[in-house]
Amino acid sequence: MQNPLKEPCWQLIIWNTRHGPVFTQEPSDSIFPLSSDDNQVFINCKAKGNPPPHYKWKVDGREINTETDLNYSLVEGNLLISNPHAINHRGTYQCIATNTFGTIVSREAKVQFAFLQNFSSKSRNTVSVREGQAVVLLCGPPPHYGEMKYSWVFNGQRGFLQQDTRRFISQRTGNLYIAKVEPSDVGNYTCVVRNLMTNATVFSSPAPVVLRRDGKHPLLASAASGYLTHRTDTYCRREGKLRR
Repeated sequence: MQNPLKEPCWQLIIWNTRHGPVFTQEPSDSIFPLSSDDNQVFINCKAKGNPPPHYKWKVDGREINTETDLNYSLVEGNLLISNPHAINHRGTYQCIATNTFGTIVSREAKVQFAFLQNFSSKSRNTVSVREGQAVVLLCGPPPHYGEMKYSWVFNGQRGFLQQDTRRFISQRTGNLYIAKVEPSDVGNYTCVVRNLMTNATVFSSPAPVVLRRDGKHPLLASAASGYLTHRTDTYCRREGKLRR
């Protein structure tokens, strides 16, 4: 008959076996939202070992000195970033766990911070366009990171401008495309940008749109002017030749 006291003793021997560190949790790629209320970010790392491991961290291959860099501190194996800055604290992080039996290095974890700065307060140029012509209003979003949602406001109305067969908003650039401009399109257009991670929203200065009455085609405008137009000509075939 087996002595029931031997099994607990055997387990105790296994538990006390000394060995090098083994990760139970490694850092992973992350995007942290930054807002006025956020002042701490945790990057997780945990390892088991006997004796218990101690930890160090690297960012972009440089070892972090938690004694001299007051933004960084260790909470067990986790890295705590206090008052993180979207530019200064982004990068590729690695956790290092060490005891007397060895050292292990975690996988690389790319850390980014979602943010959205304000538009410039500079006034936007007036857009002069001929009726029936197409026009592109450039949003020119401010510096940002993370997924953005672009909208436009017309003449300060409470609701956003609705897209239809003539009006389209690019969710890649934020630009507003208007085909075949009509007199009802005359007014002020404001680009609205919202960061979907931080929920921060910013508004551009309004861009006035007016109709040209001189019958001339406006020139192609530069991106810096805040708008873009292009000419459209009608061609027809007469006597076998293509004529305007």
